[in-house]
This record gives sequence, structure tokens and C-alpha cells, in this order.
Amino acid sequence: MNQNGLMMQYFEWYLPDDASLWKTLKDNVSKLKTMGVSAVWLPPAYKGAQGIHDVGYGAYDLYDLGEFDQKGTVPTKYGTKDEYLAAIKALQTKGIDVYADVVLNHKMGADETEQVTAEEFNAGNRNQMIGEKKVILGWTKFTFPGRKGKYSDFTWNWTHFDGIDWDQNARQGGIYRLEGKTFDQDVDEENGNYDYLMGSDLDFDNPEVREELYRWGEWYLDTTGVNGFRLDAVKHIGSGFYRDWLPKMREETGKELFTVGEYWHWDVNHLESYLDRVNNVMSLFDVPLHLHFHDASRAHGNYDLRTIFDNTLVARRPMEAVTFVDNHDSQPGQSLESWVEDWFKPMAYAMILLRENGYPCLFYGDYAGIPHNQIAPMKPVLDKLLRLRKKHAYGPQHDYLDDPNVIGWTREGDAAHKDSGCAVVISDGTGGTKHMYIGRQFAGKHFVDAMKNAKYNIKIDENGYGDFYVNRAAVSVWIQKEPKSTKTTQE
Repeated sequence: MNQNGLMMQYFEWYLPDDASLWKTLKDNVSKLKTMGVSAVWLPPAYKGAQGIHDVGYGAYDLYDLGEFDQKGTVPTKYGTKDEYLAAIKALQTKGIDVYADVVLNHKMGADETEQVTAEEFNAGNRNQMIGEKKVILGWTKFTFPGRKGKYSDFTWNWTHFDGIDWDQNARQGGIYRLEGKTFDQDVDEENGNYDYLMGSDLDFDNPEVREELYRWGEWYLDTTGVNGFRLDAVKHIGSGFYRDWLPKMREETGKELFTVGEYWHWDVNHLESYLDRVNNVMSLFDVPLHLHFHDASRAHGNYDLRTIFDNTLVARRPMEAVTFVDNHDSQPGQSLESWVEDWFKPMAYAMILLRENGYPCLFYGDYAGIPHNQIAPMKPVLDKLLRLRKKHAYGPQHDYLDDPNVIGWTREGDAAHKDSGCAVVISDGTGGTKHMYIGRQFAGKHFVDAMKNAKYNIKIDENGYGDFYVNRAAVSVWIQKEPKSTKTTQE
């Protein structure tokens, strides 16, 4: 019997720097399985420039998975290589796939400097050069002395990068394009050209760089056995690289290697264009939908819920859409902060967990809380919604997105999942009732609100319709349950 797929992002930005995540994860595998989690997205597992304090996006040594004494530590923020591999094996033993976070856009924490000729560019318009060429001192040599050539003897120098952000001679930051280099053109056009993001920016036109990343990808897959990838910052990398790299990784491993890319943009047209350019070799996170959730939560009832799925990836390209409410980039304190307010979170999660389209991703920070920001866990309400997804959210869907403040949909259920089928009603205002079709097979059956917002039962009429109620600023999920007594039943 097929179960609804559910990804979980098993980290948030401010986890303790105590190298404990891999061990904690291994201990919680059975719980994740019970929750209905079918895949876990893990944070970058290799050594970052800040050692044990690095969340993982300041990528230093892609071959050091917490094995070598580098950057002042053997383990990464999350643990050692052995603990990482043990957690992966434990998850896979329970039938849970593992997606590795891959950061190939840049490197940080170089071991040595080099004198290089560079041109400084306007941060707001990367097509505009500032001043004349000059010699700067750049952190561009990566020799990995702690690893001593194990797994790979490849070392990096300035020729492998097209831009850096620091001149050690002048002790001055900026966007410096290295001599003889060009910024990739097939990238997002924000700031004129958004090839450069941070650190030492990889030159994907350099054949040595591409060859090394192909070698590393094969090594990583062989070493870890992960089932797929979450790709960081894809809008900053020429689309041709992943268009070629991912099929090659699939060919080498014989695995499907589900992959989702992070292309942070509010305009769904940018996401669709990227998918076309990479020949649909990956899915993308539905950033437009997330931003709609953010906007609706801040509007406090002054948002037109009829439009919440308009111009989203899940509406345009449902097979390539990974839906989410929040993540480590949108959480408070981050550069892309766009936190969905707590009151709206149950409604937003209902919209990704209980609908037919999209591959939903549950955020660790929502489920377990974010102590750094005094954000409480939403575990109780999320556990309800997760159970409903696992047991009831199946079958044909009927939408009733026809009111600015009260929307709903039904799922008819299917024969493969006993007692499946549900009706969902959401209100960001005063509440109300939706007259919705759920299926003639439920005629005469009683339904109850599993979220316990409505305290009475309803009865489905002979044509398969019911009047499903929702309270003020809430979500109700109605499932079949025959009452012991029908005294409180509304028909």
C-alpha cells in the first residue's frame, strides 16, 4: 500500500554547536517513521570554514565529513563521519530516504593567499566595473593540510574561481572578478548578474573544476549511499552544470536520486524557466507559495485566500514542486527572513500536507521549536495534520477556493486506504461553512472535525455533499467517524 510521501528538513539554523545531531537523528528514526516521514533532508555534512560552528554553507572541504582535524575540530557541527553514516543507514533500514545538502557554488576558509589581478564590480550591478584593474591578495588556495590528500589530491587555486569578496592587502571587502574570468551568464539576473554570491566563487567554465566535482559526486554517493540531493543556491550557478552533472550521477549509481534545488525567487516564471533550461532534472522549492503564506499571515484576515495558489509552482508544475511553509533561510534572523506567523501555520501546513499536488517538506524548526528565538514547538497541531496526511488525504480532490476568507477542498479517499477521505476548511477571518462534495460513497455517513475546532458531527447527504464548518482563524479537517449518539449531529 502506497503512503503519501513526506520530506522533513531535519535541522534549523541555530542548533547547538555540540556535534550531536547525527546521534539524535539515529535515536529518533522510529519516531520519524511513525510520523509518516518518508525522506529526510540533512544539513551539509562536510567541514565548513567555521569548523564546529559552521551550519555547513561556508563549504571548506567537501571530502571531510567529520573525519579530519581541520578548522579546529574533527567533527562538524552535527557530528563525525561515522555518526553520519550510521544515521543514514538507520534511516534507510526503516525505509526512509536521505537527501544530502550539496553546496557547490562557493568555497570558504582558504588555507593560503595568492596575489591576483582583479576588477572590482558594483554590488548592485554586477555588469558595471568600478575603477581600474589592480593586484589584490586573495584567499584562494585550498590545500587541506589536515586531510593530506586522502580521497583526493586535488587542490584549489585562483584559476578555479571567477570571483572573491576580500582583498587581504587593503583589508577591504568588495566583489572582485579575477583576471581573464567572466561571470556565468545563464544565472539569475538579479543585481544585473547573480553569479557571484559569497566566498571564492567556483568557475564552472574551468574543465578542472567540473572534472573534480564529477569525481567528488561519485565519491560522495559511493561513500554515503544517500538517495538524493538538496542543491543549494542553484540560481547562482550556470544551469548547464547541474543539467549535465545530475544525469551523470544517476548513470554512475543506477539510482533515481530525487533532487530538489533552491532557487529563491518570488516569480514562478523564473522557476519554470530554470526547470526548462536544466531539462527538468530536478524539482524546486515552491518559494512563491511560501511567500504567499508569509503575506497571508501578516495580513491578518485582509488577504484574498482565493488567490493563495495563484502563480505558484505547485499550480503550474505540480510534479516538480516541493512545498514548504518555512525553512532555515526564512526563519527569523536570516538574510531571507520571511517567517510565517504562528497563527497561520496550521492553515499553511494543511495546504501543503492535505492536498493532492506537491511534495511537502516539514521544517524541524516548526516541529521542534527554535529556542534561539523563543519560538515554541508546534508539535501537537503538526502531529494531528501528519496523522491526517498519513491516513486520510487520498483520492480525487475537489476545490472550493471561492471566498476571500473561507476556502476548502475535499478528498474522496480510495480503496487502498481504509477510512480515507477528508474535507478541509480554512478561515483567516470570522469562520464559516462550505457546502462541498466529498463523494456519494459517504452518503448517510457522519463526519467529525479531527482538529476539534467544531464540536459537533455532520451527516453527508444522499448526493455526497456536506456542510463543513470552520471557526475563526482556524483549520478544520473533517473525517468519517460514526458517533455513539446523533443528538448533536447537524444534518
